[in-house]
Amino acid sequence: MGINDERDIEANLQIGPTDQGMVRLFIMAGSTEIPMDFEPDEAREIAEEILAAAKAAETKR
Repeated sequence: MGINDERDIEANLQIGPTDQGMVRLFIMAGSTEIPMDFEPDEAREIAEEILAAAKAAETKR
């Protein structure tokens, strides 16, 4: 499966700081929970990638 393959899965995404100074992406899908912690600089890089992907997606409309 790739990024363009559709799936019928519902998930919840929460984003916030941890008490350890990390940025956590917390994904919940059914009974599965995936906590992903990132250093603030890594989180900024991810945010930039998300913004770039959003901009690229807008040009495909």
